[in-house]
Amino acid sequence: MNFREGDFVTRISHNHDIVFKIVSIEGGVAFLKGVDLRLYADSSLSDLVKASVPIDSDQQILEKNLRELQMDRSQYFYLPGKILHIDGDNDYLNRCMKFYQEMSVKANGLTISEIEMPYKIYDLLQEFQPDIVVITGHDAYLKKNRGDYQNSLNFIETVKEARKYEKSQDKLIIIAGACQSNYEELIKAGANFASSPKRINIHALDPAILATSLALSDRNKSIDLLSILEKTKYGKDGMGGIITNGTMYVGYPR
Repeated sequence: MNFREGDFVTRISHNHDIVFKIVSIEGGVAFLKGVDLRLYADSSLSDLVKASVPIDSDQQILEKNLRELQMDRSQYFYLPGKILHIDGDNDYLNRCMKFYQEMSVKANGLTISEIEMPYKIYDLLQEFQPDIVVITGHDAYLKKNRGDYQNSLNFIETVKEARKYEKSQDKLIIIAGACQSNYEELIKAGANFASSPKRINIHALDPAILATSLALSDRNKSIDLLSILEKTKYGKDGMGGIITNGTMYVGYPR
């Protein structure tokens, strides 16, 4: 079977569990990126089969969140919190930005490599002055290398730098991590929410779902933590965090 860059494929050895897109091919090896999951992998071409173009699950996620966040706008007006989304992957960033737009939430997004994030976050926070910052991209738990992680340390250092800008977890909400990230250390560094408690892969939109939920939650009330986590693809196994107030102002009359 002939393969080329951009083909959608699954892996025979993994029972076709994840749909990937071929990023590049070198020799007999294909380098892959998850379509829905924030995951990189490589595979021999002999282990791949072509897959149909995956059904766009973003619309289903959007509709679910719109239903759950629907408000009575007849008398009150609402000023959602502002989001700054920093992503190591431009494709996933674009999906998240589309999600924010369709949820009517104000967000600025930038693609920055994970290794550069700690050095740029402080200035970006000064420039955009968000209520919520998302720090995500790609990560992996490298069990073979004594429990090391691909990018968790970069995310942890970025969170620490963000906390130098604003120490209060009520004034700046931080959502950090990607697939299989070091959840405990991200929370210790100062993140309000992080991945991944069970070291599993997370959906490309999971950080954006949390950010949107917080942007559309009343800043005078604590969030329903369990309910918000359940909005994500894998719930508490993929994302976790601390009870936090929302960031939306509610005014009257409209």
